[in-house]
Amino acid sequence: MSAGSRVDAPFAGILYKIGATLGFAAMAACIKAAGEGYPVGEVVFFRSLFALPPVLIWAWAAGNLTDAWRTKNIWLHISRSTIGIAAMAMSFIALADLPLADWTVIGFAMPIFATILAAALLNEPVGSWRAGAVAAGFVGVLVIVGPKLSFEHGVPALIMLVSTLCAGMVIVIIRRISVTETGISIAFYFMTSCTLVGAATLPFAWKTPDTQGLVLLIASGVFGGLGQVCNTFAYARAQPSLLGPFDYLGLIWAVTLGAAIFDQWPDWTVWVGAVIVVGSGLVIAWRERRLGLQKQRIQSV
Repeated sequence: MSAGSRVDAPFAGILYKIGATLGFAAMAACIKAAGEGYPVGEVVFFRSLFALPPVLIWAWAAGNLTDAWRTKNIWLHISRSTIGIAAMAMSFIALADLPLADWTVIGFAMPIFATILAAALLNEPVGSWRAGAVAAGFVGVLVIVGPKLSFEHGVPALIMLVSTLCAGMVIVIIRRISVTETGISIAFYFMTSCTLVGAATLPFAWKTPDTQGLVLLIASGVFGGLGQVCNTFAYARAQPSLLGPFDYLGLIWAVTLGAAIFDQWPDWTVWVGAVIVVGSGLVIAWRERRLGLQKQRIQSV
């Protein structure tokens, strides 16, 4: 499929989106299972280096390999990569101490932050429905994070919240950069930047992994790369407003993997907060889809 082309296949898009959420959940589980003591730069290096092969193989199979490094605005890639690397590093720092489900649910606040930042920086309109959903989403985040502030998970929860804010900023930049850049080039430059930055930290902070740790770190990159590919395929085949709600399947995978591998179960605050955050995200997705359909009807008149 050439850059910029679109094949409408909603069912296939949903299947790819489900695969993406599973890939990203498996990535996080591998990083957490690798154990503590690995410097964050080393984790970023493995996660990014071994995500590149799936992305490049996909581009080659689609006949778009040269699109990976073709760009019209390298500075936007640098901006996206800088903030994205910060978000990735902080999320991995938080993941070391947070239960997998807590980490995942806090990450669900990303669309809420993206909505606010898009309104502030891109002048995107925010109606009463979306404003209410954003406010409710923050209440849900406070339900999750608030009770933990005086306990051992307080600092990691706040770090993950800042990481999610940075991820929201990345979404805003991607909206801007996608006007001139292809999805494969955005992924390629980000993964390459993460690999180089991670590699630059290795002489200063390195823990030699044992066999199990090495396999898990490599697997985190492969799963992350497969998640990236599935995500790209999904959005090439279905509308974002249709796919958005399926992001929340990540909670099911996180709870399942957390219980099976780490014997961790979310407490009641996570469940209550998840219902509020997921509900607010679904309202935003529903509103986006409704506005998109109205726009299509106006354009067809």
